[in-house]
Amino acid sequence: MMDVLEQRIGYHFRNSALLKLALTHPSVAKTQSNQRLEFLGDAVLGLVVARILYDLYPIEQEGELARRHAALVRGETLTQVARDIELGAVLHIGASETQGGGRDNASNLEDALEALIGAMYLDGGMEAAEAFIAPRWTELAQRAAAPPKDAKTALQEWAQARGLPVPTYTLVESTGPAHAPLFTIEAAVQGYPSAEAKAASKRFAEQTAAGMLLERLEK
Repeated sequence: MMDVLEQRIGYHFRNSALLKLALTHPSVAKTQSNQRLEFLGDAVLGLVVARILYDLYPIEQEGELARRHAALVRGETLTQVARDIELGAVLHIGASETQGGGRDNASNLEDALEALIGAMYLDGGMEAAEAFIAPRWTELAQRAAAPPKDAKTALQEWAQARGLPVPTYTLVESTGPAHAPLFTIEAAVQGYPSAEAKAASKRFAEQTAAGMLLERLEK
């Protein structure tokens, strides 16, 4: 089954253990699951998509690029790509998770795709990860003629339409050196679970967190 997946993604792993780990759901092995690779893959994807957008839209400003970026790395987009390569069919998940529809669960697919990207990065470097990401996300990026609506504005409209206070944005953590900071921002709407996002600028982190929260709320 893993050979079939390698054919779909156009990459053959030198270290098959990395691929196996990327496909291992926490329900099977809590200490050796794909969660660490997911963390890495999220960062790699974010960087490659940022470069794609930088090259595709040379006259757009940071805010417009940030909105495009948030739309391209959101869970819905990742789930779509994961289904396109039939990632769910090769996931290693527990019996109860399988019975509950885990192979087509959006969260499982999103996490596994990020883990797969992280595994490709470790196995073949940025070149391998970019070879998988670039054609797929370039096509997705080109579908939108204009930047999506500002995520913070959309989230505020969602809250106000329901008579709720405006969303709040809280700086949870600031890490990294002064020349390369990383900000963690929490977006919250009263009465609902919050969402957190990390980025190199507070504005970008706020937009990403707002997009993540809005996606959850609309579901």
